[in-house]
Amino acid sequence: MTTQTETGTTQVYRVWIKAAPEKIWAAITDPEWNARYGYAAPGFYELRPGGSYRSTPNQGMIQYAEQNGFPMPDTIVDGEVLEVDPPRRLVQTWRMLMDPTTATEPFTRVTYLVEESQTQPGVCKLTVIHELAGAPATAALVSGSDEAGAGGGWAWILSDLKSLVETGETFND
Repeated sequence: MTTQTETGTTQVYRVWIKAAPEKIWAAITDPEWNARYGYAAPGFYELRPGGSYRSTPNQGMIQYAEQNGFPMPDTIVDGEVLEVDPPRRLVQTWRMLMDPTTATEPFTRVTYLVEESQTQPGVCKLTVIHELAGAPATAALVSGSDEAGAGGGWAWILSDLKSLVETGETFND
């Protein structure tokens, strides 16, 4: 779901995962897990308010940039941890640095919510809320819009996370 407000765009994504909250939390915050799904770029968190977040390019991204004659920064996404309540809630700022247009936009805000189902034991709902005020290029990229050439954006990342957590395999396995 995407909503437009006077202050900008908010995108909301939900996926239900048959797993314990702790396993989903690890898939989000542990680079051993988060380097395996989505765009396979490891994300490193200092899990405390004021802690840093950064994601680094994988080898395929680096090779692609070299082959196509453009620079790939050592950090492709950065931000700051604002709130952390393992394994239920993580709020952080987020800015994509690997694209020159998005790198000039302000930090956006991402909230992860992991909620156990009250009716389906062993199932959790993972909700990602991305507040994108003042960041139209970032909004287009994370939405996975074809016009942005962004791949699948959040929907694709969360679907791949679900596959990994539930089956041990990703889309690329």
